[in-house]
Amino acid sequence: MKLLNREDIKRIFTMEDAIESDKLAFSIHSDNKDISPLRTNIQSKSENGSIIFMPGYVDAIGAAGLKIVSVFSENAKRGLPSTPGTVLLVDDKTGVVSCILDGTYVTELRTGAAAGAAISILARKESKVGALIGTGGQAESQFDAMVTAAKNLEEIRVFSATKEKRDKFAEKMGTKYNNIKVFSVDSSDLAVEGADIITLVTTSTKPVINGDKIKKGATICGVGAYMPTMCEIDNKTLMKADKIYFDSKSAVLAEAGCFINALANGEITEKNFTGEIGEVINGKVKSRESDDEIIVFKTVGFSTQDVVTAKAIYDKALENSVGYDW
Repeated sequence: MKLLNREDIKRIFTMEDAIESDKLAFSIHSDNKDISPLRTNIQSKSENGSIIFMPGYVDAIGAAGLKIVSVFSENAKRGLPSTPGTVLLVDDKTGVVSCILDGTYVTELRTGAAAGAAISILARKESKVGALIGTGGQAESQFDAMVTAAKNLEEIRVFSATKEKRDKFAEKMGTKYNNIKVFSVDSSDLAVEGADIITLVTTSTKPVINGDKIKKGATICGVGAYMPTMCEIDNKTLMKADKIYFDSKSAVLAEAGCFINALANGEITEKNFTGEIGEVINGKVKSRESDDEIIVFKTVGFSTQDVVTAKAIYDKALENSVGYDW
């Protein structure tokens, strides 16, 4: 059995690799060739946190897996990641755990890659301006994915509720990507107005963008709201969208407050939904058809992403003799 920590994975697995793994996972899922039950979400009684169990199985790659990932926003004060996690990869021929991976980093990678996959498939190719709302534990991978998937970006605007935090994050990303202008801005409206690609990665319980500020041709990736009590995307944006795609329709409609509430209030109906991004990859649903279309992609994540990504990382670790053999 291999043990792979964050640094091991970074040595052998790029964001481009992660985006390709997510595309494969989306394709498999939309073809119903996986087993990916809805996550079990247990709320911590002592803290404002969630402990989440996500099992999955993909016959095509010969692997099953279980991710245990938690969301504890106060962990930063303890010097701990806000989304600690562990992934167990299981060989379906023997039932033996073949690899234990740093689930925090796997989650960062595959979650960033979900938006990256959507951007590479759905966004306008000449997109030049990006916006990122949220600067928590998932933010850097979302930034990485946006830069990786949108080859012509010239600037990215960053907003979060805490000025000190967003300024620090913008400075860090500006140093990491010195070919892109990175700005910390004072409001969501300033970030979003005129942006071609907008990624939302918060745990907010109320919308963090205003649909009136969304330009024609924009692509909005809703990443952070993963519970019925959370809501990042406002109803105006959903009503304004020409196309709406999901990573997993069943998961989004069971877990994402933005859509649960909008459907319950009659602001949108299922006729507004275009389909899953895996159906686009598989040629069953159309992608963007004009530069003026406003497109929304919503992801809550599902276990097939973790299994496919973990298996790809494990295979590369074997090829490169990386990790600790236990």
